[in-house]
Formats: sequence, C-alpha cells, structure tokens
Amino acid sequence: MNESSLSPQSQMEAIDLQMAHLWMVRTFLKHAEETEEDEELQQVARTLYDYMLALGPAVQANDPATYLKQAKKKFSKLRKACELFEEIQPEISDHTNFKMAAVSCRQVINQVEAILSASSY
Repeated sequence: MNESSLSPQSQMEAIDLQMAHLWMVRTFLKHAEETEEDEELQQVARTLYDYMLALGPAVQANDPATYLKQAKKKFSKLRKACELFEEIQPEISDHTNFKMAAVSCRQVINQVEAILSASSY
C-alpha cells in the first residue's frame, strides 16, 4: 500500500483496520485488574473506545468523507491518550502484556497519522 496516494475510501478502510488493533488494546486495558485501580488508565481505555465509537456510524454507512472528518477531529485526543498510556505504563506494570499494549497503541497512532495525511487529491 502506497500511503502517499490513498483515496478517501482506501484511507477509511486502512484506518478501520487499525481500529481492530486498537480494539484489542482497549479490551486488554478494560479487563486488566490494574485498570480498576487507576483512574488515568481508565481514561485511556475510555478515550480509545470513544475514538472508535465516533467512527462507527460512518464506516457502517460507507461514508469516507464523514469518517475521515471524524478521524481527524478526534485524533489529537487519541494521540494524547496514547502518550499518557506510554507515560504511566511503567508505573502501572512492567509485565510484557502492558509493554506490548503500549507498543501496539503507538503503532496504531503512527499508522493512523500517516493514513490521515495521505490523499490521492
């Protein structure tokens, strides 16, 4: 995939694929015992969910314009949540699951950012 020349439809599909990865990070965080005890970690999980929830109706309607508008509008909150997670993760747990969740979250952020900046127009 050449991200420098994606159509809006391709951008939507590529971001939606990244949302599958983000869903797994969010699910892990939501069900981790550590999350029950940490308000910041709860906020990270909620923000990941809110981003995906905002995109859902547009992908279901196959509306790339609305999808991309929402994805761009909410992206800064998603990035900040990932940054917060990376910051607090070492304090929460040094378990490999938490480390890999932080890496996955960062990868999604990097990919979504690249996809959002790609356009065939």
